[in-house]
Amino acid sequence: MGIKELELIMQSGWTTFPPRLEWQPIFYPVLNQQYAARIAAEWNTGDAFSGHCGVVTAFDVVEDYCRRYAVQNVGGEGYDELWVPAEELEDFNNNIVGSIHIVEAFFGEGFEFPANTELAEELKKHRK
Repeated sequence: MGIKELELIMQSGWTTFPPRLEWQPIFYPVLNQQYAARIAAEWNTGDAFSGHCGVVTAFDVVEDYCRRYAVQNVGGEGYDELWVPAEELEDFNNNIVGSIHIVEAFFGEGFEFPANTELAEELKKHRK
């Protein structure tokens, strides 16, 4: 994810993903950290909308709840995602166990740390 989405997650107390934008009909949590890191490093860091920042987060979701979504493979071994319709994101958020936390953060050319010092420090701790 990019910096704007991460800021909204922090504002929620690290407990929920923000509603999708009108051009985002699906929420795509990926199921493999390596795949998530590749997206963050290769796509988000070059994207101005993402703030030239790609962040990998981790979180737990109630297992029985996750079973309602078929695992979607999008390009080979390890490229697995869930496809959660945007209108079901609130229910998804209600099934997150604990908090969402940063695992890795990647920064591209043009990245600027946010003015929020707490968020900036979290990003610095996980810089790759």
